[in-house]
Amino acid sequence: MYLRKVEGPRSVTLPDGAVMTRADLPSAQTRRWVASRKAAVVRAVGAGLISRREALERYQLSEEEYSEWEAAVAAHGEAALRTTALQRYRQS
Repeated sequence: MYLRKVEGPRSVTLPDGAVMTRADLPSAQTRRWVASRKAAVVRAVGAGLISRREALERYQLSEEEYSEWEAAVAAHGEAALRTTALQRYRQS
């Protein structure tokens, strides 16, 4: 099996003991961002699987959009990334 050369680690162990690999990340062509995909990107950056810069470039995100995801997860957990929950969490 041939493994493509990539910058950084191929897998990381998350604080809960789960292992996350690059295969667990959403596709670079993702256009519909559901909460689970947003959470996967935030977890990957937080664990050092990919860099913030790489995430912004790969998923064509603005700095502001990614920062909002990060702040929502830090303040209220991954449930705050749901579109239906945005109003509720922004008010608190």
